[in-house]
Amino acid sequence: MRKVLILSCVFFINIFFFQHNFVCAKSAAEQFNQGLKNTAKETGHLNNGKAIFDSPQAAIGTVINVFLSFLGVFFLLLMIYGGFIWMMSRGNEQEIEKAKNIITNAIIGLIVVLAAYAITAFVGNLLSKNSVSS
Repeated sequence: MRKVLILSCVFFINIFFFQHNFVCAKSAAEQFNQGLKNTAKETGHLNNGKAIFDSPQAAIGTVINVFLSFLGVFFLLLMIYGGFIWMMSRGNEQEIEKAKNIITNAIIGLIVVLAAYAITAFVGNLLSKNSVSS
């Protein structure tokens, strides 16, 4: 009796969770991909068949964005590493000081990178406005 109950539960769970995709007009993967395409279109990340590097300015902007993304990941890894060293220091003052230095230097580096990006964006906007109005 117990085997019959277990098999019937497995059968109904299989029908309920795994077989309903056959009934849908679109598969779950198609619906998910369509949702991603709609989101990319609305946020401007869908290039509509244009090349990513259609101009030198676009190529430089893409390279800078990729570089800044890697710097953000590197900053996060340094913060995690500094926090890990601090957590594992067990009260050792030298290890705590080392962790504080790593975290402080990571924050200073992030500030320098963000300031450089802000200055570059500001100057680039000024130059592009001057070239358009000329």
